[in-house]
Amino acid sequence: MPEDLNWAIGGEAGDGIDSTGKIFAQALSRAGRHVYTSKDFASRIRGGYTAYKVRTSVDRVESVVDRLDILIALTQRTIDENMDELHDGSVIIYDGERTTMQGVEIPDNMIGLDVPLKSLAEDAGGAIMRNVVALGVACEVMDFPIENLDSALEKRFGDKGRAIVENNSKAALLGQEYTAEEFDYDYGFDIETTDADYVLLNGDEAIGMGAIAAGCKFYAGYPITPATNVMEYLSGRIERFGGKVVQAEDELAAINLALGAARAGARSMTATSGPGIDLMTETFGLVATSETPLVICDVMRAGPSTGMPTKQEQGDLNMVLYGGHGEIDRFVVAPTTISECFWKTVEAFNLAEKYQIPVYLVSDLALAVTEQTFPPEAFEMDDVEIERGKLVDEETIDTWLDEQGRFQPHFPAADGVSPRALPGTKGGAHMTTGLEHDGLGRRTEDTEVRVEQVRKREQKVETAKEQEEWDYREFGDSEAETLVVSWGSNEGAIREALEFLDDRDISIRFISVPYLFPRPDLADEIEAAETTIVVECNAKGQFANVLEHDVLTRVERINKFDGVRFKADELADEIEAALAPQEVKA
Repeated sequence: MPEDLNWAIGGEAGDGIDSTGKIFAQALSRAGRHVYTSKDFASRIRGGYTAYKVRTSVDRVESVVDRLDILIALTQRTIDENMDELHDGSVIIYDGERTTMQGVEIPDNMIGLDVPLKSLAEDAGGAIMRNVVALGVACEVMDFPIENLDSALEKRFGDKGRAIVENNSKAALLGQEYTAEEFDYDYGFDIETTDADYVLLNGDEAIGMGAIAAGCKFYAGYPITPATNVMEYLSGRIERFGGKVVQAEDELAAINLALGAARAGARSMTATSGPGIDLMTETFGLVATSETPLVICDVMRAGPSTGMPTKQEQGDLNMVLYGGHGEIDRFVVAPTTISECFWKTVEAFNLAEKYQIPVYLVSDLALAVTEQTFPPEAFEMDDVEIERGKLVDEETIDTWLDEQGRFQPHFPAADGVSPRALPGTKGGAHMTTGLEHDGLGRRTEDTEVRVEQVRKREQKVETAKEQEEWDYREFGDSEAETLVVSWGSNEGAIREALEFLDDRDISIRFISVPYLFPRPDLADEIEAAETTIVVECNAKGQFANVLEHDVLTRVERINKFDGVRFKADELADEIEAALAPQEVKA
């Protein structure tokens, strides 16, 4: 039995796959086990293959792997889709009475458990609970105390009444009892529980939590996969802290509402995905030119156009780095882990206000929908710092008035950062426009003023480069001749791939980059390496192109763009293959 266990449930959209997976993941985390989940779902409400996978261990897990130990199959397609990941001794739980599973054939080297899930669920109170019956079966197979399901069922169904919770607990128990009575297999699983206390959340939830911790008071958004959960998390929560969520009629309205709230002085945010970023780009230019602090979250998915809304890709890098007409100053921050989704959100709000500049917070589907366990101290609120930059009040505003006593919101300060007066500040009345303007905010076409204002906005970025730490995270062997560089959600898979490679006596230095603009200077690191490999989920190698432009050196590339995230063991093979020709040559 491997040290970690990989479990999955699969079927059709509408079969309750997502809620069942979450219940099981919650039960495991509350039993003191680490959890890392992944989802495969179609962009439709009903129909189309969907699956929820859980990898669990007493040790921390940070990626998915090509192995399934237990599979709850609600359809034949579920078995077909996962056959490559099943292995000798894998357990397949199915309902032979279900139309889609009649006559199913289980490979001889695997264990098939034909359990009347629907019939048992009806005995417990309703066929709708058949998936919970399957969870009870899985508990018996894993030798996992079924009591651990109770708190997860309470969390999922508690607001629906005591009877619903009790019926579901009964359904799980019936599944366990049936399996114990009808089958006599040595499954070989021994699931250890601990007293550890973990928080289970996904990247979208971490971004929402980070926004609240950062003091965000206004969120406007339009539902779009996979960014919608940011808005869902904030709804009903941000109001407790004096904030407001508005669901706009489209992405254009969303960013304009967020811009208005930011101009009014509220820490403001919007979140969307690639198609929404396209629509927001014009206002993005207004945000930058008006020097309004705003956080814009792009939760990437496969494109272009509508693309594959429920699939993984890191294809928006060029858009967030260069998108928009004219030359637009911005910051681009890309969390590399779910916990960083929290901390980088806080940082994005601070950067936006300190430098009065729009900040792209770039996530992706893999981070957005993955639930992972963390110790509560990973989100220590006492460590959150709020920096609001050059806000002026009635006592300090005199410093920024011109000879006529007028406030200068776009004063060409040496560091590029002008004073900022919120509406209602005595003496701070001013005007700002999307047209080029002077220090007072009045429109102008004066050539000298134009140059002065462009240089001023550029200087903010240069100041930030000097004052902030645009660093990277490093793992592996710092002396290795092979350097792997990546950004965003690939970090966990690469870190675990290093362990596979280490077992093969292949040493790797890995640099994970969370800042895309400004970004750390990797020239010395790339020059010191014999081989540099850039790993990313897109076809063109967008970050590889950026690095080659920065350091004027060619790099190797590992690109994946089939809509599926990198897996640790798969990635180890890819890196080894990329090095093979050089090893042969040596």
